[in-house]
Amino acid sequence: FRNVTMSYLDADARPLDTPALVDVSFTIDAGETVAILGQTGSGKTTLISLIPRFYDATAGSVLIDGHDVRMLDLAALRDQVAIAEQQAMLFAGTFESNLRFGAGDVDFGHLVDAAKVADADDFISAQSEEYDGPIGEQGRNLSGGQRQRVSLARAVAADPQILILDDTTSAVDVATEARIQAALSTTMAGRTVVIVAQRVSTAIGADKIILLDAGTVSAIGTHAELLDRSQLYQEIVESQLGDVDEIAELLAER
Repeated sequence: FRNVTMSYLDADARPLDTPALVDVSFTIDAGETVAILGQTGSGKTTLISLIPRFYDATAGSVLIDGHDVRMLDLAALRDQVAIAEQQAMLFAGTFESNLRFGAGDVDFGHLVDAAKVADADDFISAQSEEYDGPIGEQGRNLSGGQRQRVSLARAVAADPQILILDDTTSAVDVATEARIQAALSTTMAGRTVVIVAQRVSTAIGADKIILLDAGTVSAIGTHAELLDRSQLYQEIVESQLGDVDEIAELLAER
């Protein structure tokens, strides 16, 4: 991201007075797992939407391997990027047909492996028809956490070079989230993973955390680095996890 500003348009196609992102710059190295952390409205989802060109930057540029995404073939770009969103978009059909969406004609075992990464295989296999079991429109017959895990499995099954997780595990408990993160770290080794998060527990194991505040980059670093030098990060940690000094002591003991 190079000096990226992004403004949404009003009904007359004019930029709104307050941009969603302002002069955002950072680099994600190939193969890194990076968390985008910030409060609601800080610009996290807008930021990741620029990578597959759901929107284009108003100013500045988003580059992949040095190439401006606006200059790349759109279909080829999106073939390399998979997204699992907080509000999972599932289709009426079966578990298998949903997992195959975007994955193409892969072996069935590949779909099962992806479901295991997303901690979804157990509840899918518990259905009487297993992977042939039905999913209602928008996944209405599944819980929120189940919908998110099926969406994540579908993204993993697509075998992308860039995997974007937009608060994908917000509806699962911390233990399930930890299992998913551990499985992802193995399966996606060598791939680039961008995790949008509101929970510190989601971001804590990333190679680096990009902290957004009102559309700007407030700080960049590891969990330990931000805990040491970012007041905003300290406030977020204390509001979610407790006393910062106690957490720092626990990190030092590891």
